[in-house]
Amino acid sequence: MTQIHLIGGEKGGVGKSMVARLLAQYFIDHSIPFTGFDADRAHGALLRFYSGYASPVQVDEYESLDAIVEAASSQPERRILVDLAARTGEPLTRWMDESQLLAVAAELNLHIRYWHVMDSGRDSVDLLRQLFERHQSRLNYVVVQNQLRGSDFRLFDESGLAAQAQAHHATLISIPQLNESTMIKIDAASSSFWAATQDNDQTTGLAVLERQRLKSWLQSAYAAIAAVNP
Repeated sequence: MTQIHLIGGEKGGVGKSMVARLLAQYFIDHSIPFTGFDADRAHGALLRFYSGYASPVQVDEYESLDAIVEAASSQPERRILVDLAARTGEPLTRWMDESQLLAVAAELNLHIRYWHVMDSGRDSVDLLRQLFERHQSRLNYVVVQNQLRGSDFRLFDESGLAAQAQAHHATLISIPQLNESTMIKIDAASSSFWAATQDNDQTTGLAVLERQRLKSWLQSAYAAIAAVNP
């Protein structure tokens, strides 16, 4: 089945685009063909860092969203990666409901997976609860605790959502912390994660040990992603 990965979370600033970039780099480094779609008109991380793999998509235009499914159907050997902007849940859900996408996904040979990227705040917990209430077990979930946006997830632990996640067969993963200055340097250079790890890299200005920490972080992030079997 063709896998469609929707990287969301609704809230701005939780690191959705960073997770999309990580997944793109994971596919590249593991020789997994993929096609990317970028719904973030303002910041477009996939278009910026992986322009050779991504195209823009408008979540408020059905024909634009239809192109995601068309790409999946025409290239079943490729993964489909969609980086969703903040506050795109309503138009995306409306499109899925009116198209009966989740009901016919198996018939279309599609496996649709929604990655809910969250920081350690209350909003991310509440938005995950709303996501579960809206889609129940009709959607495949990956709950991503992004430690780049907070290390204390006690609000999630105390919310009871872990049990709901388990009931919906969701996969829970954590993206480990990385020194903020390292990420700033990578972003300032518009560098891919792979390029930033190379010893001959001159664009990011990473020192030797910074580059080594980045490599270790990538390995840990990849191990988390591998648990999803994307």
